[in-house]
Amino acid sequence: MAKLVLMDFYADWCGPCRLQGPIFEEMEKDEELCRKAEFRKVNVDEEGDLAAEKGIMVVPTVILEKDGVEVQRWMGVTAKEELVKAINKALD
Repeated sequence: MAKLVLMDFYADWCGPCRLQGPIFEEMEKDEELCRKAEFRKVNVDEEGDLAAEKGIMVVPTVILEKDGVEVQRWMGVTAKEELVKAINKALD
């Protein structure tokens, strides 16, 4: 099975990140989703090197990777349904 990682790049001072955070956290609590993907929250102020490596210019940014390769990227607040759909599509 492919390894999927969904990364939420955020900052504590970012207003829209406060909207994305609960969506991401709700997904992290879903056992079915956790069997499909690993979830990782990345504070850009604490992990600046990783943010730079991934080319993060806007927060929030969510990146879906499959086996270490970026499959999709969303900038701004993204609905749970859209993220779940992308996870399922990446597994097809």
